[in-house]
Amino acid sequence: MVHFPVNHPARPIYRVLAGLVGLYILVFGIWGTVQTLGEPLFDRGDTWVLGLRTNLAFSLVSVIFGIVLIIGASRRGNLGHYMNLTAGVVFLVTSILMMAVLQTDANFLNFSMSTVIVSMFFGLLLLGTGLYDKVGTDEHAAEERRHRHHPVSEAHTR
Repeated sequence: MVHFPVNHPARPIYRVLAGLVGLYILVFGIWGTVQTLGEPLFDRGDTWVLGLRTNLAFSLVSVIFGIVLIIGASRRGNLGHYMNLTAGVVFLVTSILMMAVLQTDANFLNFSMSTVIVSMFFGLLLLGTGLYDKVGTDEHAAEERRHRHHPVSEAHTR
């Protein structure tokens, strides 16, 4: 059974972290779009923004992802929880796929190894924040805490 802590006391800190990741990605995307405007969409040039190599396509995708992450971090319900989990997986999978094609013509987002590392770091951070920012009723949180602290006694009562 999947176990997500409910109403974790550090939930506001995790949402701030997710919001800061979203803000960094949004600033990177906007700055990258300005720097690469007029170049081909999937250019393999040497444009670097905030320490990461980019092209117009990667910059535009970053703007969209940054906005989505900021929206998810600003919501009080479970929307941010699901968005962070999903974004974390997307970042991890994308970074692994792009690392696999780093030195080939299939590197259409113009990733560098630093971009792969930052994407993996952001993916792990977003996955972690998604694991701890679930919101529920007080009863649900109390039941989850009871199950977490006494899982063996519940198994014997069934």
